[in-house]
Amino acid sequence: FFAKADMRFMAIRNPVFILMAALSLSAFVVLVGVGLNMGADFKGGSLVELRAKTDAADIADIRARLDELNLGEARVERLGSPRDVLVRIPSQDAGDNAEQTAVTLLRAELEDEYVLRRVDVVGPAVSGELTRAGTIALAAAMLAIILYVGLRFGWRFAVGAIVAMLCDVLLTLGFLVVTGMEFNLVSIAALLTIVCYSLNDTMVVYDRIRENLLRYRRMPLSVLIDTSINQTLSRTVLTAVTTALALAALYLFGGSRLVESFSAILLFGVLVGTLSSIYIAGPVLILFNRRNNRLDNELGEPEATPEQTARGAS
Repeated sequence: FFAKADMRFMAIRNPVFILMAALSLSAFVVLVGVGLNMGADFKGGSLVELRAKTDAADIADIRARLDELNLGEARVERLGSPRDVLVRIPSQDAGDNAEQTAVTLLRAELEDEYVLRRVDVVGPAVSGELTRAGTIALAAAMLAIILYVGLRFGWRFAVGAIVAMLCDVLLTLGFLVVTGMEFNLVSIAALLTIVCYSLNDTMVVYDRIRENLLRYRRMPLSVLIDTSINQTLSRTVLTAVTTALALAALYLFGGSRLVESFSAILLFGVLVGTLSSIYIAGPVLILFNRRNNRLDNELGEPEATPEQTARGAS
C-alpha cells in the first residue's frame, strides 16, 4: 500500500511544529502549575482495592466509616465495576508500622461487606527511595540516548532526536496531569517505554535520511526527508497500528487498574511518538543541518575538490 507513497510531510512542517511546540509548552505549564497526582509509590501510604460481596459499593458509607478511623484524608473512588472501589490512605506519621496498622483497621472495619482484592503499602522511607530511583532511571535513559545518537549520527541528528524525545515526555506528563491519572512506578515504566519507542522510530527515519544524503547529493533536504519518511512509512504505520491494537486490548480487557493506566499512557505515547519522529525530528534536522560539506563530512563523505565542485556546478 505504501510502496509508491509520495506524501509531502515537510510541506506543513512549520504549522505542525508550532502546534506541537505550543502543546509541549502548555504541558510544561500545567505540570509546574498543577502538578502530577502522585501515587503511594512516591508519597507513601496505602492503596486498597475493595469489591462488594453483594450489591454495588456504597462510597459515601465507606468514606464515613473511614473518617471514624482517623486515618487522615482518605480518598475513595469507583473503579470500572459498580462493585469495585479503590481506597487511598495517606501516609501515617506514627512510626514504621503505621501503614500496616491503618490497613489492619480498614480490614477489620469493612471485611464483612467487602473483599480486599489488592493492598499496596509504601512507607515514607521507601517512597523517598523510589522517587530518587525513578528520577535517576529517567535521567540515565535520556543521557544514554544523547550519547548514543551523538556518536552514531552526529550532534545535528542528536539534537532532533533529543527535542522529539523531550516533546514526547512533556506531552505524556501533561496528559497525566489533565486526566488526573495517578503517577506511580507503572507510569515510570510507561515513560521509559515511550522514550525507547520514540527513539526507535526516529532512528529508523534518521538512518534512511543518512543513506539518502549520500545517495542524492543535490536533492533539497526537505524533499530528501520526505523521501526517507515515505520509504519507511510502511514500517512506521505497521509498528504503530500493531502496538496500538495490543495496547487497546490490554486497556479494554486487562482486568487491572494498573494494566489499564499503563496501556492508556502507552497508547498516548505511541501516538505522539509517531508524530514527533516525523514533525519534530525532521524540521529540527532542517533547522540545524544545511546541505554543505560540513554535514557531508559528519556522514563520512570526503570534502569535494574544486574540480568536483566545478563539474557539479556545470
